[in-house]
Amino acid sequence: MENQTDSPDFIFLGLSNDPQLQIFYFLIFSIIFLVTLSGNITIILIIRIDTSLSTPMYYFLSHLSFVDICYSSNTVPKMLISFLMKEKTISFTHCMIQMFCTLLLGATEIFLLSAMAYDRYTAVCDPLHYIMIMNKAICSHLVWGVWLMGLLTALINTVPTLNLHFCGLHRINHFSCELPAILKASCSETFLNNTILLTSVLICGLGSFITTSISYICIISTIMKIHSKEGRSKAFSTCSSHLIVVGLLYMTGLFQYMKNSSVSSITLDEIFSIQYNILTPMLNPIIYSLKNKEVKRALGRICKKN
Repeated sequence: MENQTDSPDFIFLGLSNDPQLQIFYFLIFSIIFLVTLSGNITIILIIRIDTSLSTPMYYFLSHLSFVDICYSSNTVPKMLISFLMKEKTISFTHCMIQMFCTLLLGATEIFLLSAMAYDRYTAVCDPLHYIMIMNKAICSHLVWGVWLMGLLTALINTVPTLNLHFCGLHRINHFSCELPAILKASCSETFLNNTILLTSVLICGLGSFITTSISYICIISTIMKIHSKEGRSKAFSTCSSHLIVVGLLYMTGLFQYMKNSSVSSITLDEIFSIQYNILTPMLNPIIYSLKNKEVKRALGRICKKN
């Protein structure tokens, strides 16, 4: 059995080997990457510049934009380079770093969305104590906790993967180093790795999803009790953007990491990965800016000043 250090390069088999399609993919994903960077950087700058957005909701949103920038930058640049090369290779070390960062940033985003759901729950269901509950110290502790939980999730899944062996040509049926694809490429016994992955997804992903769902059930219940139609509309508009983002991430990410390998499809895996790895970081700032009147007003004020 060959150790991973004997032949350190992995070969990506994802997407297409057709030269014309690769040029098309390069152009499409380059545009998506530029839109992702510009959109999320714009959101961060607007929140930092406009003092009216110095609230917990926008504090969390700026961190979400930062995570999305890192998330997209972890995968897309290497994928774009591979489109220009005949042989799509990546070293073992680079592959493990990319996998670790994918787990870290993915888990961090999931926990951050839960923190944002708690923030919206407090704002809608307990508005009189909102400022006291969601003070700067609490928000800062929540963000630190989110990153620590993401780091823990990444570590407990990455460390056992370093002990795996990979035989033959080290082919990965994917366009990036995601843990499920790496486990399939290994010729070692991966029962422990799959167990750890499933357990961490159940505890972190599903647990976070349930927490977020309960928060929004309470939020919707409270909104429905508001007598004013205008009041209901305003309350729901602050939450609808977050619900869309949560839906996009959970529907694809949880299914990808929880599904049985027997129902795996390379094409389906790639579509889901493109959704939560590439499209969701691009859509987040678009959804929040288009559906959020305060962000649009702040952008308008900044444009007028300049």
